[in-house]
Order: sequence, then structure tokens, then C-alpha cells
Amino acid sequence: MKMSQLYIPTLKEKPVEAETPSHELMLRTGMIRRVAAGIYSFLPLGYKVVRKVEKIIREELEKAGAQEVHLPLLHPAELWQESGRWAEMGDMMIRLCDRKKREFCIGPTHEEVMTDLIRYELKSYKNLPQNFYQIQTKVRDELRPRFGLLRSREFSMKDAYSFHTTWESLDQTYQDMHDAYCEIFRRCGLNYRVVEADTGPMGGTDSHEFMVLADTGEDSVLFCNLCGYAANIEKAGSRVEFKGEKIDNPGKEEIYTPGITTIEQLEKALELPGEYLYKTLLYRGESGYYLAIVRGSDQLNENKLMALLGDPLLHLAEEGYGNLPAGFLGPQGEHGLKIVADELVMNMDWGVAGANREDYHVKGIVPGTDFTPAFTGNIRNARPGEKCLECDGKLEEIRGIEVGHIFKLGKKYSEAMGANYLDENGHSHPMIMGCYGIGVTRTVAAAIEQNHDNYGVKWPLPLAPYQVVLLTLGGDQALKEESEKLYQGLQEMGVEVLWDDRPERPGVKFNEADLLGIPLRITMGKKFLESGKLEVKDRFHDQDHLLGQEQVLDWIRNYCIKEGVS
Repeated sequence: MKMSQLYIPTLKEKPVEAETPSHELMLRTGMIRRVAAGIYSFLPLGYKVVRKVEKIIREELEKAGAQEVHLPLLHPAELWQESGRWAEMGDMMIRLCDRKKREFCIGPTHEEVMTDLIRYELKSYKNLPQNFYQIQTKVRDELRPRFGLLRSREFSMKDAYSFHTTWESLDQTYQDMHDAYCEIFRRCGLNYRVVEADTGPMGGTDSHEFMVLADTGEDSVLFCNLCGYAANIEKAGSRVEFKGEKIDNPGKEEIYTPGITTIEQLEKALELPGEYLYKTLLYRGESGYYLAIVRGSDQLNENKLMALLGDPLLHLAEEGYGNLPAGFLGPQGEHGLKIVADELVMNMDWGVAGANREDYHVKGIVPGTDFTPAFTGNIRNARPGEKCLECDGKLEEIRGIEVGHIFKLGKKYSEAMGANYLDENGHSHPMIMGCYGIGVTRTVAAAIEQNHDNYGVKWPLPLAPYQVVLLTLGGDQALKEESEKLYQGLQEMGVEVLWDDRPERPGVKFNEADLLGIPLRITMGKKFLESGKLEVKDRFHDQDHLLGQEQVLDWIRNYCIKEGVS
């Protein structure tokens, strides 16, 4: 493609709305344009990258035995009511009515629609297992859409669903999809890590996320420095050793603490470490109110709390509970709250808790004696420096961007929606399901978050909109003719080349080439006329080469092969 024919509306300055490097650079390179909050149009350069991600996904999923389908964007409410998620999705779901006042939603995901299709199509064990995928638009009404394509309201996603008669069959497909995902992100040229994850509102059992590592990532990943253990902050567990000096139980003592409602204030006022304080949080769910407790030095993890209680509608009870004062809640006494304690709370010798009356706390509260939890489990965030669950290593933290997620859904949707098959004896059973997602447009943004510098994008070769940019500097007829020959030679070789044939100053061309991030830049200028040598810049690896005209095509061919594009 000649740059004089291509629409690339680049911007010199950082757009005021840009919040992250990918957001800024996708706007500055003319890849996307904002339509509304969290909604974007793709321009030619941006859509080329999206299609490259899609192509890699399709090739690897076909190898894994998945079959492509296309499901509707508009979903009738009845399907979501069958699964029980019409209420669970809350404000995240955009709902509407047709002219007959029938309720619909714009699909935020497609488990219900796919299960509805399959329950009428696959009736016998002879039809199973099956694995279907699509690349489709999803819409989720994010409360705060931000970071460009990393947290948008409308996005492109690859979602796949598998159906099985046995858990062993699901395990095999789950592993096949895991391996296919690894190959997809490897082929995209991305540095990624697979981590254990929480299933969240999707439900099911096992779950893994695929994280593109980037300093700007919004997700925290904890990994062991010795073994292969890795999990996101919502799932990670650890072994914790008490390192402070033991403090003898002072016995019951009520303390006047006016205006002290935070752990930090209490630590300072009582001169006690957080390991001797109870952090209490009031929640409301389907089955009533809960008082969740972690140590004062820990952070409560709501996803772990939801999983422990099996209550996806759990939320902080801002309205309070009866006459109990916010900021002074304690687990002791007869207040009627169901107590949920982190497992480390139950290892405490004693602690300080709210006295359940305004401006007072109580010292000497002993777990198991002064209160008995209805539920106990891991509901805290693990932290860097704590011991690994699986070996003697220590956990370290990295930042990542979730681009893929796979789940073992089990029978959650098939039982709710009657997706059954007949076995060899004619008996009916619910199908066992798996679910596998990749954020297509999110992967594009994550690639930029991982690969950029102060000058612009640094595309991995497999995702670059063009593999080579050819700069012709000056209006010399000989340069134009030689550029035309090289341009044709690269195209005949199957290389995607963008020829900057515009009558612009060299500085403009160099700056825009760096901004666009095309991996290889060939400069056809005065130096070529003088020496017959071409300047080749490897933008991705920050390397410069000076090559003879006869060497260039072979060098580029070998470079493409080495970088996984041939």
C-alpha cells in the first residue's frame, strides 16, 4: 500500500482523554476514534491489526477441533431468566424492549444462547463431544469505561463452548484449548503468563486466565519464585507465618475510641499491629446479612467471599444493620449476623473488635470462644513475600492484562436450561460444559501496552499492520524508480509493505514511522545513491543495519521466518 493512498490521520499531541499508553497511541496513530464513552470506531490501520489477531485465533482453534458459528447479538430475556443470570448481571446488562414490549438484552456473553441452540441440536451421546466458537461483538454497560479498549462497553471477543458426556472428556478439551491459547499468544508475539483464576459470575469449577505482562496492567498476578505456581490476586493463596512478637491477652477491656472508624486510626491509637485487630465488613446477600472478618493487616477479597458463600448477589450493606453503628461492628454478642471469618482470623490468640456501640472497641476478643463463625475460609488477598502454597518459595508480584479466560462450567447452564443428552441406555443426563474466551480488541490494546516507547508503538511482527515501511527521501527520479522496484519485490515475496511516497520532509516521515511502530523501516535516500547501501531499522528490537540492495530481500525473508511470519 502506498501511504499517499492510505488514510492514517495521525496526531502529534497526546489526546486529552487518553489514560493509558495504548489509548493514547491508538488515537495518535489513527487506529480508533471515539463515538461515545467506551465505544470506538476502527479505522483502516486499527482494523488490520484486529483481523490479524482473528486470523491467528481461527487457525489455532481449527487445529484444536473447534468449529466456527455465529450467534445473535440480541437475546430474549427468557433465556437469561432460565439460567438465573437476568438478575445476577445487574446494571452491566443493557436491556430493551421490542415493539411488542418483549424484553431483550444486548449480549454481554453467549452461554445462554449457545446452550439454547445445543439443547435442540445435540440429543444423543453419539453427537458428543462438540466444541463451537465465534468471534462476535459483546456489549457490557461498564460503570466507568476507561483506558480505551482495555475497559470498553463494546468490544470484540472470541468465545467458545464445549459440550461433553464425561468430566474426563471436558478435561481433555480444556487442556486442548489451554494449549491452543498458549500458541495463539505465542504467535501474537506477546509475553504472557497463565494463572489460576476465580470463576466469578460465570460459575463452574476450574478456571485459568491468560495475562499479557505489562507495567500498566490493571490486574495483579502473584507467582512463586521457585515453582510454576501463579494466580491472580482474586484467586491466589499463600502460607503466612506470624513474624511479630506475641502479645499476651490483656483480658476483656472496653476502650473509648471516639471517631476512630478505620484500622489505621485504631493501630495508631492502641499502638497495636494489624495482626491484633479485627477488620469487619457488613455484607448483604440472597440469604440475609453477613459480617465478614479479616485481620486488620489484610484486605478482604470479595470474589473469594462470594465463592465461599455461593452468593453472586453479595454486596456491601451501606444501609447498615439494625441499630449497629458503622465503624464499630464486632463479631461478639447476639446481633443475629452470620459471621464469615478468614482462616487466619481463627489462628489469632485474641484481638480488638468494635464494641457494637458508638465510639467503643473491645480488647481481648478470642475467636472460637467469644464468637463462632458460620463460615470459615480464605477470604483475604495473598501478598508478595508470603510463602507459596505448593513449595518453600516466596510469592512475587507482577502486573498483567487479562486477554483470555477458560472455564470448566460443568452443569450450571445445562441443568438450568435442560440441555440434556440420551446415553446408550436411553437415560437422560445434563451435558457437561466448558467455556473459553479471548478479548480480541483487548489483545490489540494489550500488545501496545507491552510494546511501546516514547516515540510510539513497537509492534510484534505478527500483529503489525504492515511488516515493512519504505521511506523514500527526496524527489530524485532515481530514488523513486529504485523504491518502486523494492516495493514490487517485497510485495511479490508476500511481505506487507507500506511505501511512504509522500512529498514530506524526512523528519516527518521518520517520526510517523516510529509512531506507527511498523517493525522494519527501510530508508531509500542520498546514502543509497552514494553507496548502494540501504538503512534498515529493526524498530521492535532497536537495531540498525546497513545492507546492500541485493541483500535486503533475503534478509527480510529470514527475519520474517525468525519472527514467526512466513
